Amino acid sequence: MIEVPPSAGVPSGVPAGDPVVSTLFRSGQGGHEQVVLCQDRESGLKAVIAIHSTALGPALGGTRFHAYAGAADPEQAAVLDALNLARGMSYKNALAGLDHGGGKAVIIGDPEQIKTEALLRAYGRFVASLGGRYVTACDVGTYVQDMDVIAEECRWTTGRSPENGGAGDSSVLTAFGVYQGMRAAAQRLWGAPTLRDRLVGVAGVGKVGRHLVEHLVRDGARVVLTDVREEAVREVLAAHSGAPVTAVADTAALIRTEGLDVYAPCALGGALNDETVPVLTAKAVCGAANNQLAHPGVEKDLDERGILYAPDYVVNAGGVIQVADELHGFDFARAKAKASKIFDTTTAIFERAATDGVPPAVAADRLAEQRMGL
Repeated sequence: MIEVPPSAGVPSGVPAGDPVVSTLFRSGQGGHEQVVLCQDRESGLKAVIAIHSTALGPALGGTRFHAYAGAADPEQAAVLDALNLARGMSYKNALAGLDHGGGKAVIIGDPEQIKTEALLRAYGRFVASLGGRYVTACDVGTYVQDMDVIAEECRWTTGRSPENGGAGDSSVLTAFGVYQGMRAAAQRLWGAPTLRDRLVGVAGVGKVGRHLVEHLVRDGARVVLTDVREEAVREVLAAHSGAPVTAVADTAALIRTEGLDVYAPCALGGALNDETVPVLTAKAVCGAANNQLAHPGVEKDLDERGILYAPDYVVNAGGVIQVADELHGFDFARAKAKASKIFDTTTAIFERAATDGVPPAVAADRLAEQRMGL
């Protein structure tokens, strides 16, 4: 993080070295077009809307509802999170082949405590005031029913329920896209786009993970899985009682599984870090979780160990492809056809990485920046 010296002309009231100002204007992670701070005192709404880029079209990205309770300054943490997430959406949307830039919004607070219809409507009015520069959708802490409420105030809302003209749950195409990325990894490593007879470890069998297991079983893979929720594990094992699907106690055991071919992180971010990468037995990593690389440099560690990494923001783009299709009158077949191209995009990234002599994560960034004209 670049610190802003007192002599750098910081506006009155903004402390020198303010990390938000530094990130936005003085960091390679900045370059955002617009950041909007929103407040509605009557409903208690405090929100941040960050638009990173509209070079390819209106910014598209979800609305996160989170309290940031562990942060020393929750409001500042929320702004920084919105900035980082919006930038990531620009890259994801670019490589998904969408005519959308990247944006993200954060509503600050505990959704279990403060989420009301009045607050969501107030938020919808702020999004509407941007005139279509930002299109919102679901994210952590927001759901289909929330998008239905927001849509009452703002037509630039996706992720709505089918009965309200939306696509509903986006986990189906998210899992399908991850499976396509995994097929591309298999093609690269073993010469055929199939996981048949391969051992795949799935960490997290929530909405996306359980759909991914279905694709893998159908393809003839062997699956070992884990989840912090024992009930979720039991449900998936029961659904595939006649298939080669087993479970282990935790992720630490999963990543050390002997003979593991592919590791699929489908839960929390930061799954690939200084502790997990050295002991990972898999030959490839391809999963649905966001922000899998705990810090810059992990992609090089994977590369040096000969582990093929399918960049998370590439392979998990099926969900954003689905919600983007709502803007044209949702058609599942059309959205699925577009999500199937994640195979081609992932293949192109692996080829670019080999040509440039860089890790796939670097190659993915380069391809995205090429499309965005950066």
